[in-house]
Amino acid sequence: MHAALIWTECCVTSATAPPPDPGRLASSPPGRGRVPSGGVESAASSGSPGPASDTPSAPASLNRAARAAGCGPCRAPLAARCSGLAHAPLPRSRAAVSVQALHLLSMAQSILDAMSGASTGTLQVTDPLNFWGGRRVAPRQQADAQDVFEPATGRVLCQLIPCKAEEVDEAMQSAHTAYLKWSKMSGMERARVMLEAARIIRERREAISKLEVINNGKSITEALADIDFSWQCVEYYAGLAGTLAGQHIQLPSGAFAYTRREALGVCAGIGAFNYPFQIAVVKSAPALACGNAMVFKPSPMTPVTAVILAEIYKEAGAPDGLFCVVQGGPETGTLLCQHPMVAKVSFTGSVPTGKKIMEMSAKGVKPVTLELGGKSPLIIFKDCELENAIKGALMANFLTQGQVCCNGTRVFVQREIMPKFLEEVVKRTKAIPVGDPLLDATRMGALISKPQLDKALGFVSQAKKEGAKVLCGGEPFTPSDPNLAGGYYMSPCVLDSCRDDMTCVKEEIFGPVMSVLAFDTEEEVLQRANSTTFGLASGVFTRDISRAHRVAENLQAGTCFINNYNVSPVEVPFGGYKNSGFGRENGQVTIEYYSQLKTVVVEMGDVESLF
Repeated sequence: MHAALIWTECCVTSATAPPPDPGRLASSPPGRGRVPSGGVESAASSGSPGPASDTPSAPASLNRAARAAGCGPCRAPLAARCSGLAHAPLPRSRAAVSVQALHLLSMAQSILDAMSGASTGTLQVTDPLNFWGGRRVAPRQQADAQDVFEPATGRVLCQLIPCKAEEVDEAMQSAHTAYLKWSKMSGMERARVMLEAARIIRERREAISKLEVINNGKSITEALADIDFSWQCVEYYAGLAGTLAGQHIQLPSGAFAYTRREALGVCAGIGAFNYPFQIAVVKSAPALACGNAMVFKPSPMTPVTAVILAEIYKEAGAPDGLFCVVQGGPETGTLLCQHPMVAKVSFTGSVPTGKKIMEMSAKGVKPVTLELGGKSPLIIFKDCELENAIKGALMANFLTQGQVCCNGTRVFVQREIMPKFLEEVVKRTKAIPVGDPLLDATRMGALISKPQLDKALGFVSQAKKEGAKVLCGGEPFTPSDPNLAGGYYMSPCVLDSCRDDMTCVKEEIFGPVMSVLAFDTEEEVLQRANSTTFGLASGVFTRDISRAHRVAENLQAGTCFINNYNVSPVEVPFGGYKNSGFGRENGQVTIEYYSQLKTVVVEMGDVESLF
């Protein structure tokens, strides 16, 4: 059995009492100005309060081995009692958990515990953000450090020091060692570890979501949905792990052949800033289900939550090194792609970077999965249910402040319903609450960085020069809370009178900007919708079921939404056509991208030879 923690509340007096949820958050905030265990510093600030937590105090991680170092969360000394009560012993089969592992896991939990009292502008992360060998690893040198900013306030959240060649190699060696153990486990054994990881993510969803918001800037409402998707993803692929099987083929004269679906080895994952935790899960879950290990590099703008996932996998019982995290930018990514131990590369990001990754991987004949950019069309016919079409257009453009690769940012509206559509869309866009992303009422937070904000605003300015009409938004936004004055906010924008040759229509903006274009006929709009180098997603709103399927067939995109938009359950494959990439994430088909097929031919008789 794998090592794990038994959690028990300080008020539990019997070792046989059922353990409480390990993901519950501490109800009292850490004192301002001191550094709680785990390296999340609560800075003295009058930042906006986040939503109040109604969850009970976090349980202590209790074990005989923990007594050597004291209880992490409650700081009980050797052989002392937590709040006057005894530590619960681990079952004999799990008693081999090391003091080091217990310290690590209690540190991880303490980081999440601190989130219950966190509010926008009050946290500073000081812990190492790299992870391999079953622990966080401090950078070996301090050169090339770069600031990581909290988008909601513009203040420095932490510093990122990129991994160099020696560190990347150390992580790869750790992952390879774990792979040798993990790949020999049965699918059901791997599934049990993954199901435990899914449970931990689910029970700590509120804390992980808050940390994601502070690092990324999206609203807490969206972040909670992202984390829910994440545990569902791990759970889904845990279910597939035990089903991986080959095929038996009967041959003449009693001979036969069979196939084996085998792991690739160590996979490299490279993530993007818009869904930091979720992308780490989407890449690692199918990889681990197939028996691989993964070394993951988050975006240098959002380095904080991937290491939380690494700690969760370890806590769930995965071998040390199975999911490693290396921090850095393009140089570190290059080291990953070119490392001889990497068997596959999965990348989410821009088209130019995807092309470079494909080129580097090709030199080592490594398969790649590329989930790249998009400029997706959303087609709204006059016979649609207009209320649903309006909701769909908003969902297609303003999630995560418009920083979503599959957003339907080219909104084609049939001319007869254009006035009514614009009237309602503008009214609702103006009503979107923009501000502190940790407040429940907020629906749009801050863009990821000042350069990204300036880029999005620049697209709006260019659109006006080219003849587009700004119906609302498209300007820097300053929330009423003075603590948010330095944040990267923008009022959501609707552009009318757009043409196909405008920059705002041709290029990916990655900001809250909706470009609306009129059309007359189905044939015309299909030609215009497909006139792009991208092909990630598309959508159509119509009551005509024949038209809906006809349009879906003819749209050149990896996904087509009918009478909805940006609905992507984990069971459904996701990926692009054309310059939007290839390979798929999510769904059963992804197993094929993280495994390889071996054919075994068995002769039961004598060999027939020509020689």
